[in-house]
Amino acid sequence: MTRRTVFLLLIAALIGVGPTAADEDPSSPADAESTEPQEFPKKLYSGRVVFLEDALEEQGVETFEETGRHVVLETDEGDLIPILADWRGRAFYQDEQLRDRKVELIGFLRPGLPYLNVIAVYTFDEDGERMYTDYWCDVCSIPMYMIQPCECCQGDVRLRFQKQDLPEYIDGEGEGSTSK
Repeated sequence: MTRRTVFLLLIAALIGVGPTAADEDPSSPADAESTEPQEFPKKLYSGRVVFLEDALEEQGVETFEETGRHVVLETDEGDLIPILADWRGRAFYQDEQLRDRKVELIGFLRPGLPYLNVIAVYTFDEDGERMYTDYWCDVCSIPMYMIQPCECCQGDVRLRFQKQDLPEYIDGEGEGSTSK
């Protein structure tokens, strides 16, 4: 995907226009009654997560304050991929410790939507070691994926880093990825 295409898709998403998956494929159901989960290809995306406003400013694009709340993955090639603030991507909106640092994200793009659905987050420590990153409740020993009270005890969670390789289904080659 070219830088221009990503930028145009991003702008279309921000102003609420653009084709939907139903527009692209007339055989796809337009209603939400389908209970079958749809599988999308999962890829590795590498770069750093930044606020969209900052990334556009670096490129000389003037924006207004509304742009400041959006986060994007700025790939090593300079492409900007907006991150969906869902169950996994929301952490980038909440936690400054996850922004402005090297990351590898496993995720997918839905047809017709420019937003990256993140399903796994890897950050790198000061020695360049890949670390699986999530939140952890020390009392209940359960993982969480955004800053919120523990779903079990309602206590605090902490950011957790675990040395971990990529899953077998990811080959290390993807959009903006770096081979390991």
